[in-house]
Amino acid sequence: MNGVRVFRQWVTKGCVLLLLLGWSCVVVSAERPNIVWITTEDNSPDWLRLYEPSGAPMPAVERLAEHGLTFEAAYANSPVCSAARSTLLLGCYGPRLSTHYHRAVKKAELPEQMKPYPLYFREAGYYTANCSKTDYNIVETAAIWDACSPRASYRNRKAGQPFFQVWSLHETHESRTHAKFDEKAAAAYVSKPEEMTVFPYHPDTALFRQSYAHYLDQHRETDKRIGAFIDQLAADELLEDTIVFFFGDHGGVLPRSKGYAYESGLRVPLVVSVPQKWQHLFPAPAGSRITGCVSFVDFAATAMKLAGLEPPAHMDGVPFLGAGVTLEAVNRRDTVIGYADRFDEKMDMVRTLRKGRYKYMRNYQPYYPDGVFNAYRYKQAIYREWFRLAEAGGLREPQRAFFERRAPEALYDLERDPHETVNLVQDPAYRTMLESMRLELRETLQAMPDLSFYPEAVLAREALANPVEFGENHREQIRALSELADLQCIDFQEAREGIADAVRSSCPWTRYWGWMVAAAFGGEAQVLVSEAKETLLNDSEPFVRLRALEFLAAFEPLAMVGPLSDMIRETACSLEQLTFLQTAAWLQLIEPAVRFEVEADDLQSGSVLMNTLLSSRLDYLKTAGRSASVP
Repeated sequence: MNGVRVFRQWVTKGCVLLLLLGWSCVVVSAERPNIVWITTEDNSPDWLRLYEPSGAPMPAVERLAEHGLTFEAAYANSPVCSAARSTLLLGCYGPRLSTHYHRAVKKAELPEQMKPYPLYFREAGYYTANCSKTDYNIVETAAIWDACSPRASYRNRKAGQPFFQVWSLHETHESRTHAKFDEKAAAAYVSKPEEMTVFPYHPDTALFRQSYAHYLDQHRETDKRIGAFIDQLAADELLEDTIVFFFGDHGGVLPRSKGYAYESGLRVPLVVSVPQKWQHLFPAPAGSRITGCVSFVDFAATAMKLAGLEPPAHMDGVPFLGAGVTLEAVNRRDTVIGYADRFDEKMDMVRTLRKGRYKYMRNYQPYYPDGVFNAYRYKQAIYREWFRLAEAGGLREPQRAFFERRAPEALYDLERDPHETVNLVQDPAYRTMLESMRLELRETLQAMPDLSFYPEAVLAREALANPVEFGENHREQIRALSELADLQCIDFQEAREGIADAVRSSCPWTRYWGWMVAAAFGGEAQVLVSEAKETLLNDSEPFVRLRALEFLAAFEPLAMVGPLSDMIRETACSLEQLTFLQTAAWLQLIEPAVRFEVEADDLQSGSVLMNTLLSSRLDYLKTAGRSASVP
């Protein structure tokens, strides 16, 4: 009854609001539920009082939770916008479609039968409106939405037509953290910097505290807009006919969250309203908190099930709401897959598996520190401050770990260590669990199959006309490459023979991964130096030469500047060039004496996006020193 009373209060309040604006209430009797997705950008549960006592009060979201379900373990599968939204759109894991790079330099074409979820709703008679962010990494062969613009609204549907509406809110977006911070600005915050609890991996400085307070205030502003949207639904007498989802489009935005596959980048707040009329579609009564794991790959299938539609077989997700879904089944769900790859010009390959309270993280290029420079990310003043403190030696563990070489794999106990700062890989008590989770993740990636076992430039050239078909045709090779890559996770003496066989293979992608495995071992693999030099000089595949060069950089970083500069100048492929420039940025990070004589005339021309990414890398490389790179 409390939920019904709240709904009635919203109806009364909303009708008065709209009448004052000269609008009239519209009464619609729906035979199927309307569905609304309210997405807030760059937003993790750490910042909401609904989840954490230190979070921002968000009364509108909290009222939704009072008459809805709050999910404790909801996840974006990718920690960045376009990759996360592409997963939402298709209900499929991004790495099997090559929709997981941010942003796509070349977009993926999909088989005709693999449609975005709004098209299934349109075919079923729903009016679909997206207000208004898309950011999809696919070729759109036809209009996905009935309306997609800043003014798109369910109000433009036919009388009595059910609707699916998406509202995207930007107040918490990363761009809002680019503001200048000073004492005068901080004095105006509702959230007080001196009251902030700084995460253990961040340095506790005045600037970090100001950024925390500013970000919390942005959540307060977001909540006002959410309340207005709910008021509108209530005033239109639609609230009892409408299931409302509130969630973040991926995790938070402060350093080591957006773009990174930690909990701070992947975990999102999720609240789903439970109108009394549609209570039979929910596994628990209003006000319940759900502990089972759900993720974006499940959202499209869940929305379809709520609408009485059958999710298509090509979707990877499994509904967590809808007729026949039980609370026991939802809370039994304990597994989530995550992935992080290229973010603008910064490249990486990370995969994660959450299993109950434990999180397994696989860093396939562990010699790259998390803190490799990224132009857009370093617009945040606190990123720049963090970098300067690291360079000056003013950080302790775990604060300096962001700028250090990573382990190939990590295991975290999320109950004891929610910020993922204590890697349990070397603890003998967890060895059985570690090996089990390593195997489960590997088998999951093989089953997709995960296309990132090939360089992005190769996928752009050979796979994107039909990534599903490419994956099927290369399934066995991907299986072999993933097993080869996991040699990084064992003792070098045990892995040595497999690495040696790999770097001598006739298959370029076996050689490619062989040298990435060797690079993960660094100095332990010194016995391979002579062979790596031979590869750098003579291999026919540029990407194999690049990975051999990265291995050699552990021994002779300055000697690698000339060969890498030649590779950057000589390639005719702009995406290849961007990959080579990533290696250059990494070299400059780990060896301050490194300088590259690469000029603007050496850059390949491409799309506006590609030209921007290449220019960003070049600007970084041409600075006089590391500190000057992050003004």
